[in-house]
Amino acid sequence: MRPMLPTLTFDVPEEKEWLFEAKYDGFRAILHLDKEPRLTSRNDKPLLHIFPEIKDFLEQNKDKFESYLPLTLDGELVFLENAYKAHFGSIQVRGRMRSEKKIQEKAKTAPCRLLIFDILMVKGKKMTDKEYFTRKAELEALFKDCNMPLKPDEKDPRLIQLIPPYRSFNELWEKIVLHDGEGIVAKQLKNKWEEGKRSSLWLKFKNWKYVNCFITAYEKSNGYFYAGVFQGDAVIAIGQFLFGLKPDEKQALFQIIKDNKTDENSQFIYVEPAICVEVKYLEIYEDQMREPHFHQFRFDLKPDACTYEKFIQQQKNLPPEIEITHPDKPLWETPAIQKIDYIHFLREIAPYMLPFLKKRLLTVIRYPHGIFAEPFYQKNCPDYAPDFVETEMSEGINYIVCNNLQTLLWLGNQLAFEYHIPFKTIYSNGPSEIVFDLDPPSRDAFHLAIKAAILIKEVLDQLKLISFVKTSGNKGLQIYIPLQENTYSFDDTRLFTEFIAQYLISKDPDSFTIERLKKNRGGRLYVDYIQHAEGKTIIAPYSARGNKAATVAAPLFWEEVNEKLTMERFQITNLIKRVNSDGDPFSSYFQTKENQPFSPVLDFLKQENKKG
Repeated sequence: MRPMLPTLTFDVPEEKEWLFEAKYDGFRAILHLDKEPRLTSRNDKPLLHIFPEIKDFLEQNKDKFESYLPLTLDGELVFLENAYKAHFGSIQVRGRMRSEKKIQEKAKTAPCRLLIFDILMVKGKKMTDKEYFTRKAELEALFKDCNMPLKPDEKDPRLIQLIPPYRSFNELWEKIVLHDGEGIVAKQLKNKWEEGKRSSLWLKFKNWKYVNCFITAYEKSNGYFYAGVFQGDAVIAIGQFLFGLKPDEKQALFQIIKDNKTDENSQFIYVEPAICVEVKYLEIYEDQMREPHFHQFRFDLKPDACTYEKFIQQQKNLPPEIEITHPDKPLWETPAIQKIDYIHFLREIAPYMLPFLKKRLLTVIRYPHGIFAEPFYQKNCPDYAPDFVETEMSEGINYIVCNNLQTLLWLGNQLAFEYHIPFKTIYSNGPSEIVFDLDPPSRDAFHLAIKAAILIKEVLDQLKLISFVKTSGNKGLQIYIPLQENTYSFDDTRLFTEFIAQYLISKDPDSFTIERLKKNRGGRLYVDYIQHAEGKTIIAPYSARGNKAATVAAPLFWEEVNEKLTMERFQITNLIKRVNSDGDPFSSYFQTKENQPFSPVLDFLKQENKKG
């Protein structure tokens, strides 16, 4: 069975008649489940022997699919990097493996996943003549009944996962760009599944990266143009392109090369760097551009503007409207961090950090000379802010609201290191979470924050409250309890924060205090339950801090909160690697809001307060 295929397009269709799915870079695969499972490629070749982890998972869960057999599902076999991106290089390596031992090793240490987006047969009944909307509803019901993931998740051990549809192209596109995914497939609501057809009822949009480069040669046998960039005085080849050129553009470009050639042989016509073009491509694979397309001539550029350094920067897929000024400016000394390093950190951490900044009044601390000179607070949005920066007026201040990647990177280019947010969104009537800020008197007293956090966690677990913990990035810890929006007041949460503060003091009065005056604290950790209030702010998860160690307000797994914990483990230079390898400890934070059992706890405290 040969799969139905999408058509490449650059125009977004009308949203009413279409649904949108994330596109993943992998191997198209059709799963046939009957007496024995079969997984076949786009060319109808068997795949299960190369991907035994999928076969093992199907065998372990065959009872879940039993009532739906014979069953045929359409999907993509991927090495999932995040919820919206698959790693092309990894799946290519797996596909070429022939050593059974190495295949088994990879299957255990780095399993691939089968992402399903369509259902072609269920209980032996063909579904291909049903409309896409009907097929998708049937597929979702199947996944729910079989207890399979309803969305891609690289940490979920269940290897068969659903690709969900979105009604809004822009909503999904924002996630694709944020997570550096491959693109989107738009599917017409009433389309039928047509075997082996490349259909205009399925449209694919690619998340292109762009590079300014110059032409170095023309290949006579196939008409390809070779592109390069400068690294110092040397020309670095970055690939070749053909697609995207109109016939008249191709002819004109060929004629210019022919008229200005520096050398020619039986295969190539060579030319000095002079003709600058902009090329779009998906990613770099084996030192070459994948799927390069001509985008436009750049007659405004000189060849020396096409550099390898800019090429590397553009691979980070920074939004084109963001211009990074003074990229080599030093911001931290130890570890040594330049401005471009910091911008790349923000770009990589954005999918995890932005959800906490969205819809909140933002206060930043800017460091115009890095940590080497005095910083300043900024609340008001400056007049020179670009149009994509959203704002909200509150008490006479026009606050920035960091709702998108462009704003975050623009703020980074303005050398905003610290991002402080209130405990509520601009649409909330009350707190969106409870936060305990455990701030010891000094860095040397960090053990007190650890002790307090462990004691608080014991109470929260007994109350069945779901909590999260992070470092402050300076010298303390912060514990979060997500709350359902517009449900509680700050007076409500004050009852709880005061209760916890009093509990800590009763457990260990020599370590904790609620004494406001520093001189009276006697080296104890101050439990500031009053700080959790309207108008107060706290450092956002994943924000850098303006200290010499370049530490980050890093989300933690609760098991990490022990005597071995140190602040210096979480720096700008190593945090991305940590998230990529260990995952995001706050990944379920927002889902928790809906089932946080805080109301019974609050009702009990109110009753006790009345008695009191």
